[in-house]
Amino acid sequence: MAPLAERLRPKTLDEYIGQKHLVGPNAVLRKMIDAGRISSFILWGPPGVGKTTLAQIIANRLETPFYTLSAVTSGVKDVRDVIDRAKNNRFFSQASPILFIDEIHRFSKSQQDSLLGAVEQGVVTLIGATTENPSFEVIRPLLSRCQVYVLKPLEKDDLLELLQRAITTDITLKERKIELRETTAMLRYSGGDARKLLNILELVVEAESSDPVVITDAVVTERLQQNPMAYDKDGEMHYDIISAFIKSIRGSDPDGAIYWLARMVEGGEDPAFIARRLVISATEDIGLANPNALLLANACFDTIMKIGWPEGRIPLAETTIYLATSPKSNSAYMAINDAIALVQKTGNLPVPLHLRNAPTKLMKELGYADGYKYAHDYPGHFVRQQFLPDELKDQRIWHPQDNAAEHKHQERMQALWGEKFKE
Repeated sequence: MAPLAERLRPKTLDEYIGQKHLVGPNAVLRKMIDAGRISSFILWGPPGVGKTTLAQIIANRLETPFYTLSAVTSGVKDVRDVIDRAKNNRFFSQASPILFIDEIHRFSKSQQDSLLGAVEQGVVTLIGATTENPSFEVIRPLLSRCQVYVLKPLEKDDLLELLQRAITTDITLKERKIELRETTAMLRYSGGDARKLLNILELVVEAESSDPVVITDAVVTERLQQNPMAYDKDGEMHYDIISAFIKSIRGSDPDGAIYWLARMVEGGEDPAFIARRLVISATEDIGLANPNALLLANACFDTIMKIGWPEGRIPLAETTIYLATSPKSNSAYMAINDAIALVQKTGNLPVPLHLRNAPTKLMKELGYADGYKYAHDYPGHFVRQQFLPDELKDQRIWHPQDNAAEHKHQERMQALWGEKFKE
């Protein structure tokens, strides 16, 4: 018999749980589906939130041929074969056949290039699914031909609805007497992943030989400790591990950081995923306290792209330890967040006239660029003048933090600007 998650896979949008911002009443995808005409798009979201299911529902609703490729097992030849079949099966009255590519972020550049013509000419409508940011993983020409829709982890109410549906409608579970006395552990271990949640439910029920099956947090925790692989094929929760990894770096614990790195290496994590998080950590958590951290993280990312596994574990380890042992500052991270909040609060304030460009005679007559002081004409390549809008001219945004590198920045700013940069 098929696994519970497969038996409960929704067949229609009315059965589909979650993602109301995309498929709820009057939502963007729902409108396209109801109109019977969709354009190519990419579904980006964590595992188990309904990407594959949504693609299948759309194909069934539009009654159009549906082809599936997995980026893990398919090559350029497989892509071309599917495109040829789609051309041959196309009828003028039909919408374009749908080509669904799971884990499209794993497609190489040449594989993605082979899709371009067919997508552009409407031979196929592409639906891609990815757990990674398409901006990093999908080539620009293909990305420009697709909308990107973000799927969210399922919320608590969605997951509870799914559990009730499972125990009341599934052909096997509805024959058992199942009481969901406590659900906190199931929801926590599932991490918003519907497939994982149903796998946990199935594991717990199958472990009980007699009815009633009373599900409590203690029972769920015990069953998963006995069989931790049952709810996560990689042996642990992907997002919990990366969270522990980043927090260990932020907390300046190289032992913790290298341990969680090893867990990811042994679990078969995508090295590019780890390298990207190191780049983010270098900017968000270390920042101006040690700008070399970003250089090393970028070099690590480039190296990983060139050498892959297994040697890639070495630059990852080097960078992890360097970042964990570096001084920490989030002053740049805080500054951009505060600046964005300020912009949202104050709106589009006018640029002071002396900072404006004056390429025409009229602009010069209107005072554009008038009074601007060219810093290189002054001693030390600096002269005091106003660079913020008039309404914000005394506003401070960046605040240096307590580390050697930023002390130097602060001393220089105080020497140049005086009281303005006194903390």
